[in-house]
Amino acid sequence: MKVIHNENKYIDNVIDIINQAKAYFKEQGINQWQDGYPNVQSIEDDIKNNNSYVLIDNDKVVGTMFFNIGHDKTYDYIEDGHWLTNEDYAVIHRIVVDNRMKGKNTAAYLLEYAIKECKMYNIKSIRIDTHIDNLSMQRFLKKHDFVHCGTIYLESGDSRISFEKILS
Repeated sequence: MKVIHNENKYIDNVIDIINQAKAYFKEQGINQWQDGYPNVQSIEDDIKNNNSYVLIDNDKVVGTMFFNIGHDKTYDYIEDGHWLTNEDYAVIHRIVVDNRMKGKNTAAYLLEYAIKECKMYNIKSIRIDTHIDNLSMQRFLKKHDFVHCGTIYLESGDSRISFEKILS
């Protein structure tokens, strides 16, 4: 498996994986991604800004994520806690894997790529957030040493629980 920058030719594959996640959330009663987001436009914007990545296995897209080393304004305000660091950080959003690849540590490949990139640029932490009902993501984050830091708010006003991982 390898992680590469997403290209427009992979948009349909990425949207398919995102739609799988949307269906899973709906089935589980999780009110995440049920309002049309993320969509083709958000993925195209991520590609244009070099923040969209895909995980390729046997020439097929099996995972995707938004990854950026830099400031994220949704993390400026945190309540019921605090960030672990005040230094430069990286951000992961929308880390998603194909349903057929769940349970095979597929998302861990994406995370490991992000960690390697951070270390290359001497970035000491990664921040991420998720819906309070998204227990599978919370388990993934805790398994990979992310620490729950508090609550942040999206531009829409929706709350998300936030996590940060200190990189060694």
